[in-house]
Amino acid sequence: MTLRILLVRHAAHDLLGKLLCGRMEGVELNAHGQGQAQTLGLILAAAKPSRVFTSPMLRAEQTSLIIARTCGCSVQIEPALNEIDFGGWTGASFTTLAVDPAWQDWNRQRGRHRPPGGESMQDVQARLAAWIGSIASGSDGAAIAVSHADVIKAACCLALDLPIDRYDRFDIDPCSVSELHVGPWGMKLTCLNRV
Repeated sequence: MTLRILLVRHAAHDLLGKLLCGRMEGVELNAHGQGQAQTLGLILAAAKPSRVFTSPMLRAEQTSLIIARTCGCSVQIEPALNEIDFGGWTGASFTTLAVDPAWQDWNRQRGRHRPPGGESMQDVQARLAAWIGSIASGSDGAAIAVSHADVIKAACCLALDLPIDRYDRFDIDPCSVSELHVGPWGMKLTCLNRV
């Protein structure tokens, strides 16, 4: 039995690329993002997903609801898909962060550093591994999981057995799909950042 997990990054919002939103409340999709999610839903309907899971962040929930409606599925909030807790960096502009030595260290070696008062990428990877194991046990078919760029990168690094410090070797764009196949034999990445 093999479960396909279609990892979807939430669609576009007005703060994208400006602020490190992290777990900020109230970050909503803009009109472009709503259109992205609608288009992606039409494409993903062909996979005949049986379940749609989402991060509890509003932008992810909105993306998942649009996709689920198109695919004829219900949505389940899954804490394991939540954005990284960026602690004291939450809501900071990328311009401000760019000159912060702690931010530079974290981006150079995510395996050794963590956001101030936040969680490490290893913490994120551990919660994802546990969740993937729980939904893949005895399952087949397809499931959609709507999450965030760095969370999806952590899942992809897990599948590839790639050190977390190599998270920057690939991109995860808004409303992109990366696909994992999971079974008793293990896990593999079959698609990365398809837009």
